Amino acid sequence: MSLSGSLRSFLSFMMLLSASTLLYAQAVDKKISNENFEANILHLDSLFWKAYNSCDVNTLQTFFTADVEFYHDKGGLTTTKNELVMTIKSGLCNNTDFRLRREAVKGSIQLFPLQKSNATYGAILSGQHVFYINETGKPETLDGLARFTHVWLYTDGQWKMSRILSYDHGPAPNH
Repeated sequence: MSLSGSLRSFLSFMMLLSASTLLYAQAVDKKISNENFEANILHLDSLFWKAYNSCDVNTLQTFFTADVEFYHDKGGLTTTKNELVMTIKSGLCNNTDFRLRREAVKGSIQLFPLQKSNATYGAILSGQHVFYINETGKPETLDGLARFTHVWLYTDGQWKMSRILSYDHGPAPNH
């Protein structure tokens, strides 16, 4: 084999090695340990609801994929991030004298990993929550109970909500 043939073989081998190293690194990035997976999703969920409760729309929108779909049994279907953000701004967060506060029902939260080829690519988070009404000059009142299901996807190194279901809205339980 000539020197140029050896060099060509060596360069081909190095390119193959680099490509496989890159693919391995991407696969490792997608594999998330169970403890990190659960802690990450629950932490992000708490940050999302903190932004929701304070009507921090700028922060809220960072949790959604561009093609988010929001299914609400009373309010209908919203199919894009921009549409969802505008709905939140013009509805839920439009009146500073009226706010909803959401609180998860203790013990109702369930989290399920979504996997393909032993790599976690998403999660389903579901449970029940209650809502409280806060109106300026009035005491907070318990308003209602509902179920929720969120589909979180891990893309480009970030967890984002891609599908949101809010359903089975009804009266609040008696305390």
